[in-house]
Amino acid sequence: MKGPREQIVYLPCIYRNTDSLKPDYLATVDVDPKSSTYCQVIHRLPMPNLRDELHHSGWNACSSCFGDASKKRNRLILPSLISSRVYVVDVGTDPRAPRMHKMVEPVDLYYKCGLANPHTTHCLGSGQIMISCMGDPSGNGKGGFVLLDGETFEVIGNWEHQGEAAPFGYDFWYQPRHNVMISTEWGAPKALLNGFNPVHVQEGHYGKSLHVWDWTTHKKLQTVDLGEDGAIPLEIRFLHDPDATEGYVGCALRGTVFRFYKTPKGDWAAEKVIRVPSKKVEGWTLSEMPSLITDILISLDDRYLYFSNWLHGDIRQYDITDRRKPRLVGQVFLGGSILCDGPVRVLEDPENQPQPKPCIIQGKRIHGAPQMLQLSLDGRRLYVTTSLYSGWDKQFYPDMIREGSVMMQIDVDTVNGGLTLNENFLVDFGKEPEGPALAHELRYPGGDCTSDIWI
Repeated sequence: MKGPREQIVYLPCIYRNTDSLKPDYLATVDVDPKSSTYCQVIHRLPMPNLRDELHHSGWNACSSCFGDASKKRNRLILPSLISSRVYVVDVGTDPRAPRMHKMVEPVDLYYKCGLANPHTTHCLGSGQIMISCMGDPSGNGKGGFVLLDGETFEVIGNWEHQGEAAPFGYDFWYQPRHNVMISTEWGAPKALLNGFNPVHVQEGHYGKSLHVWDWTTHKKLQTVDLGEDGAIPLEIRFLHDPDATEGYVGCALRGTVFRFYKTPKGDWAAEKVIRVPSKKVEGWTLSEMPSLITDILISLDDRYLYFSNWLHGDIRQYDITDRRKPRLVGQVFLGGSILCDGPVRVLEDPENQPQPKPCIIQGKRIHGAPQMLQLSLDGRRLYVTTSLYSGWDKQFYPDMIREGSVMMQIDVDTVNGGLTLNENFLVDFGKEPEGPALAHELRYPGGDCTSDIWI
């Protein structure tokens, strides 16, 4: 995928800083440095309901529909993680001023699919839209998939066969040339709703497996147990090369990245290739602080892997030319929980890194830490936001709830590797008209490296 430089970005945003109820909204941000409204929110589309928890988003059509002239990337799909509504937003009529097109009510997911808490959206080559879900209507873990009609956006039903849903759900990626889809696991919605409790991990309310599915028959073929080091596998990415039989998944709790791959026997396996060690600390909730890898992405040329450590506060860039031996080539700290002027003191760090200084951009101290990532199509600009999920934001970064999240930009050295904060770029969601807001995932109107799948 190649195209012009990104001009605008769409971000789901939520208000959680006061007891007064305000609807979530879709923000449109101008990222064109030649524009008079550069780094500004130029449009806000409020949702018609309250407490939705907009989170991730996807498209009605993408590169999987290449060659089908009848398909246009003109609808943004916005699942609501808590209310289980799905909004369909018209971004084609006026890309700089999106408008509501349709709303799918929670009961359609409940009654037709027995699912709730929709998360990741991918468009399919068939023209349908597939959304992974994390739970059942009672808040228990259930990793199933909802199919929407790509024209009417009505719920068709489940993608998976009856009785074959995974114990937990979260993200997924498919590779049609190898007839495979692989899904990941976060946890039971009712366990993670109001924050993270380590006891829930021991009680089995969080996942640690990958699930392998036959893309044609929709049958679940295999479960790959990643073990304790693979607890809470979140974002999963195949290499962009449609012939590739491997990719990476970030596992939050132990700060690990696993490479998954197809074996000579034809089944699938995984091996740990990166580990960010936990730090022994005092002044924090626990005696050891994990890095908490929460988002990963792969550059379109399949050369670099990026991920965010939401608790430690850094973004890392790895050269993955050697797929089994990623090499760290870039790192930048942008906030986090171990700042040198904060209440936490690092007692022991296997990486022997000094506690970072606070990140201040244009006089604004960054609260929270790098979380969602999006890379420009040419690989030179990495955009990042700081909110993970409001329940966990409140627990780990209460100052971000009060001050709002931010959107930042990192300049990327695509030749030798390296990350540098662009101090001339800042979108401060603490200055929103209705009060401080939390911005999450980023999408470009023309597609990006975390939504498009080639067939």
